[in-house]
Amino acid sequence: MSLNIIVASIFVNDQERALAFYTEKLGFVKKHDVPVGEHRWITVVSQDHQDGTELLLEPNEHPAASAYQEQIYADGIPATMFGVSDVREEYRRLTELGVTFTIEPTTMGELTIAVLDDTCGNLIQIAQR
Repeated sequence: MSLNIIVASIFVNDQERALAFYTEKLGFVKKHDVPVGEHRWITVVSQDHQDGTELLLEPNEHPAASAYQEQIYADGIPATMFGVSDVREEYRRLTELGVTFTIEPTTMGELTIAVLDDTCGNLIQIAQR
């Protein structure tokens, strides 16, 4: 028996803007969008792995969540990392879509990384092995 990651979450300060950014800019596919009180249970998945791990776009309403999100953003720490086959090509594609990067493609040992701003309070690292 082994555990599998089925849902990972990221705090966002605007669920609607996050859904638009993660689908229209990053290319994820909406998997679930269910009303839950004043918010929604919104998950997105990779186009190529629609039965894979879901990313929950979770509202940062709790004071601890918003404080955490604000502090790691201020410190330049990415909230999560996504893998890509070619960081430089993805950087070019996303830049053309108006995505802002805080770190341009940089090789660090066996990885090439770049860091983008998701417009919802997070820095996201993309990485290529």
